[in-house]
Amino acid sequence: MNAPNKSVQSTPLLHSHPGFRQDERGNCPIREVLDLVGDTWSILVIINLQAAPTRFNALKRAIEGISQRMLTVTLRSLEREGLVRRTVRPTTPPEVEYALTDIGHSIAVPIAGLAGWAEQNRDLLRAARTAFDAAQKAS
Repeated sequence: MNAPNKSVQSTPLLHSHPGFRQDERGNCPIREVLDLVGDTWSILVIINLQAAPTRFNALKRAIEGISQRMLTVTLRSLEREGLVRRTVRPTTPPEVEYALTDIGHSIAVPIAGLAGWAEQNRDLLRAARTAFDAAQKAS
């Protein structure tokens, strides 16, 4: 009989975590957060705003491939959820700056945890993808 894998054994059972429990509307906290930051652009905006408040065009230049419209939509969504604060300075033309709120800064901890996992497992994921693709071609 094989001994159980210790790393799998110490892994939390996600379905029993309070963050996965449904509320009266059938939603769970993790689903709401994933809906908010589960896209590429939201995470990149948060990463780029972490160091300092940034103006729109500087943010657009910093995030390769994002369109003006998508950046606008992403910033509005993050602002609506309380992660980003928009400040308009009464100049001509108006100067608009975006910054993370306290809760926006606090999401850096779980994002960093996910980034650490990604770095640690990237080679395994790439190898699995290569093996899967090779098996698909062979069949």
